[in-house]
Amino acid sequence: MVEQRQRYNDEFKKQAVKYVQEQTKSLSEIAEEMNIPTGTLKNWMMKYRTFENEPISTSNPEKVRQLEERLKASEREKQDLQEELAILKKALHIFSKERN
Repeated sequence: MVEQRQRYNDEFKKQAVKYVQEQTKSLSEIAEEMNIPTGTLKNWMMKYRTFENEPISTSNPEKVRQLEERLKASEREKQDLQEELAILKKALHIFSKERN
C-alpha cells in the first residue's frame, strides 16, 4: 500500500514558518509536534522565513556570546575609524590652507 503525500497550501506553510520563528523549541521538536518531516519544514523555512519579530534563541549561549563579542569588536573598529577620519579631516584642513 502506497502512502499518500500530504499537500499543504502556501498559507499553511507561511503560518508554520511563523510558528517556528515564534518558538524557542528546536526545529525537530516542532516538526514532530506538527507531524511534518523536519526536512520539509527546513525547506519551508528557507523559502518563507522573515526575520521580523524573530526571538533570539538562548538555547545556545555560546553562539550568543560569540555574536556579542563580534558586535563589540565591530563597535570598537567603527570608533577607531571615526577617530582616524576626524584626524584626517583636521590634517586636510591644516594642509589645505594657503601659505603666505
